[in-house]
Amino acid sequence: MISGSKTGSPERRGPRWLLALLLAATAWPALALDLPSLMTMLGQRRSGEALFHEQRFVQGIDTPLVSTGSLAFEAPDRFVRRTLKPRPETIEVEGNKVTLSRAGRSRSFSLDAAPEMIAVVESVRATLSGDGATLRRHFNAETSGSAERWTLLLTPLESRLGAQVKTIRISGRRGDLASIEMELPGGDRSLMTIEPLRAAAAASAGVSKP
Repeated sequence: MISGSKTGSPERRGPRWLLALLLAATAWPALALDLPSLMTMLGQRRSGEALFHEQRFVQGIDTPLVSTGSLAFEAPDRFVRRTLKPRPETIEVEGNKVTLSRAGRSRSFSLDAAPEMIAVVESVRATLSGDGATLRRHFNAETSGSAERWTLLLTPLESRLGAQVKTIRISGRRGDLASIEMELPGGDRSLMTIEPLRAAAAASAGVSKP
């Protein structure tokens, strides 16, 4: 009689199969995040404030031009950028109205009258508000990554916007923006890193108008 080797009882095999399944589960990649899901996640936050540090890399200049300041957003369409360095300046956009304040003077104009600003303003404002319809109206929008770490690549659809900005790459973690990188047609580019203020501090301070 020829005897074969035993494979073990089901009780002994069970823990090994369970361990194999657990290890396989940890190796699965996070689910990819599509544009509607990203917009839904971002749209849950109705307001916020953050600090920014921006570097502009300009052709012919060896060192980047640095700006620092703060950003504020309030749904549905109010966005404020306050630059502290190298010189104080505030840009406030509410609806289609843009107000620029500098050196104690302010002037207002329509966003439609400043095509060079539309790509910048709408890319950030629509992303913050989770407005996918506006993004798709102005850009080809491609998402990558997961909710924990995502990237949104925007390419202008209109020629007048494409003449100002080649691509805009926005990265973030869940409902927070982490960086905004813009590539311009002439080879210049900018990189803004964003540090969200704590929710408690933002709630107590509010979004104050200049």
